[in-house]
Amino acid sequence: MLLNPENSEQSLSNPSPVCGNYTVSANPDDSALHLKSHLTAPCGVSGSSNVKPCARNAFIITSVDGSGHGKPLHYGQNFALRTTDGFMGHLYLTSDQKTFLKSSKKSHLQEVSLTDQPSYETCWQFVYLDPQMRMEHEGFPVPANAKLLIVHSKTNRCLAVLRKYILWTLFGKECEVTAHTYLNGHKAEENENHWIIVTGNPSDDINTMFDRPKPPSEEMNKNKCVH
Repeated sequence: MLLNPENSEQSLSNPSPVCGNYTVSANPDDSALHLKSHLTAPCGVSGSSNVKPCARNAFIITSVDGSGHGKPLHYGQNFALRTTDGFMGHLYLTSDQKTFLKSSKKSHLQEVSLTDQPSYETCWQFVYLDPQMRMEHEGFPVPANAKLLIVHSKTNRCLAVLRKYILWTLFGKECEVTAHTYLNGHKAEENENHWIIVTGNPSDDINTMFDRPKPPSEEMNKNKCVH
């Protein structure tokens, strides 16, 4: 899952914070759910408050440079994000420069959607979160379940969840997902661009590592930092 963690900090881009975690999820129309055997392109995406793994929010990291299956992914390396097989249709997360005729519905920023044609527009990169340490981590393996940025390779825009732009979908109230980089006064990316690549819990077939309780030692260290 691609999870945007809870954002409770006020900023220019987020004046009224909306609490909760959001995941990038496929947002098919009514006909796709009831009349088709699988999703077809183009298909929209949205930010869902459902953080339990399901077909809508499960994405597979796919090699685009010939790297072998199971090889570690590195910061700055191109990859594709695709949905699962079967009903989800093996679709790729894609984006491209906004135009007068093509942009996101609410914010009119760079649109993000799903397509069935892999190309450079379906290539993304993981980027280290801290801009002051970004160069030092270039080429290092990407850890799962840690905060990072997801950057569109062609346009160099960060994947973002815009909580202030509400979409009413077949699954209820959700948020708009775009490709747009939000920077604060220190030239660091805002919380809208922060992501956690959540993997399954190897000791539990139902929950994810995001649901797994932290070890007591980590909780003690966190309390020490706070106090």
